[in-house]
Amino acid sequence: MTPSPSPIPAGDPAANARRRRSTLILTVVAGLTVLVPFLFWKQTWFGEKLTDERIAEYIAATDKPRHMQQALVQIEERLERGDVSAARWYPLMAALKDSPVTELRVTLAWVLGSDNRSELFHETLLELLQDMDLLVRRNAALSLVRFGDASGREEIVRMLELHSVTAGAAGVIRYRLEAGTSVDVGTLLARIERSDGTASELRSPAPGKLSSRDVPEGSPVTAGQQVATLAPADDHVWEALRALLLIGRTEDLPLLESFAASAGDDYPNMIRDQAVLTAAEIRKRESAPR
Repeated sequence: MTPSPSPIPAGDPAANARRRRSTLILTVVAGLTVLVPFLFWKQTWFGEKLTDERIAEYIAATDKPRHMQQALVQIEERLERGDVSAARWYPLMAALKDSPVTELRVTLAWVLGSDNRSELFHETLLELLQDMDLLVRRNAALSLVRFGDASGREEIVRMLELHSVTAGAAGVIRYRLEAGTSVDVGTLLARIERSDGTASELRSPAPGKLSSRDVPEGSPVTAGQQVATLAPADDHVWEALRALLLIGRTEDLPLLESFAASAGDDYPNMIRDQAVLTAAEIRKRESAPR
């Protein structure tokens, strides 16, 4: 007769709780391995596997940003497999933080989270956290969580908040979308007609939903005036909630609770469940003896 497995001893309840919390945190950190690809340069697929020589050639091809991006993606794949030989390209990778190509910096901020033992990557991410582009900052903030670094917490919290869109020029606003429309990065929200007959375009800086048009159609606006509000996209909310499970603070709880209450209307139930889990973990962490 095959013996039944022996039950695991209950042990010290406090110790068991600590082990459960450690397991949860380790699980989330492991999940952060794939945390930031949602901000990755969309519709990009590089099927051709590059040799070491081609990677070295591509990552230095400053006139071909798509080649540089392909090299970054394949270096990231090697790092995730534990290929330490990829470290030879670290200095070249870090130098890309100054690239004028926004999409390349977005990809870089994602890839640099693949080796959380690299001080060079850590320092570079801290610099990218000050980037002018919204998605670069968000990817950098999320990647920093893998280093156990909460420097990007405020940026991650902003991923959960409504985002104000301001006019880039003075003129008369002509909206292109109705409130409630889903948008992606670069979606045309409005045009602003200048007095000289020219027009400037107002595009979405992030994916989400056009929550409101904040001035009437055809109204005159000034440069810097708020003209629209964006609600965050589901995947941005999801990843921000997962990151805050590790680095969130008590002051973040009201915002988390708003998502726990609103899911099912504006967001799927998985958002509610993650918000509840994240809030509970923050309370537990903040109430634990120091």
